[in-house]
Amino acid sequence: MERNTVYTSEHHAVQYLNAPIRLQDYGVGIFESAPTKSALKKAIKRGCVTVNGSPATTATILNGGEKIELSVSLEHQSTPRFDLDLRVLFEDDYLAVIHKPAGISVSGNRLKTIAHALKWNIRRSFQSDAAPPQPVHRLDYPTTGNLLIGKTSRSIRALNRLFAEKKIRKTYYAITIGDMQPEGEITADIDGKSASSGYTVIDSVASTRFGRLNLIELIPQTGRRHQLRKHLAMIGNPILGDKEYGIKDLILRGKGLYLHACGLKFTHPLTDETVMINNPLPGKFTKIFPEQ
Repeated sequence: MERNTVYTSEHHAVQYLNAPIRLQDYGVGIFESAPTKSALKKAIKRGCVTVNGSPATTATILNGGEKIELSVSLEHQSTPRFDLDLRVLFEDDYLAVIHKPAGISVSGNRLKTIAHALKWNIRRSFQSDAAPPQPVHRLDYPTTGNLLIGKTSRSIRALNRLFAEKKIRKTYYAITIGDMQPEGEITADIDGKSASSGYTVIDSVASTRFGRLNLIELIPQTGRRHQLRKHLAMIGNPILGDKEYGIKDLILRGKGLYLHACGLKFTHPLTDETVMINNPLPGKFTKIFPEQ
């Protein structure tokens, strides 16, 4: 740590654990000064975290009963404020689901992110392990729809585990270009990793410019970066408005990407209730498919 800098400390006592866990996985959401996994890893690498008084590393394993301390400089402690009104679709004391608008990043090294707007839109939890609200998964910059938010340390870890175990069902709607089979499964590696996406055509209309436009439902079985966009482009049916993976002469400009995260279904990790969130199609979808 630098000299002549004022630091503040946060402390946490690890309770009973069912199994050993890495500090950088356990510590997500515990500390207000480093609420995300990436922020915690950076703090660990800077030497700001100790476990039982000894400097921690990204390989540190917790078994239960440890004392964790995070010390950060006051100049890095404040959370940037981004004034953005978000539509909250579901909220309790543990988690929330918000509608992510197009043209906003979920997180990152910039002010205008969903992460920086959450504190001003989400109620603080009254649980003893309340944490700054944070997204537990990502949506692409141009994608709209459901974004799941954790509000406590336990819920953040539990939701991350549900995603890892593929126990959260995500449903998307997209408008694609070209003739398609009524349904199909696209299985093709992305960035060297296996990936699978299922689709069903809900409606289809003729188009003078694009030949045919399809409203399709998509259920990703894996969660690779840009998976749905890449998979649909691979089979020759890119998403309307996709400037990155679309067909050069068939890119619709000025309307954004026609990809919407419409559905979330999972078992609440702390109440055991079934949570189902359906997010209606944006207006630009219903202009093309008015009966949906």
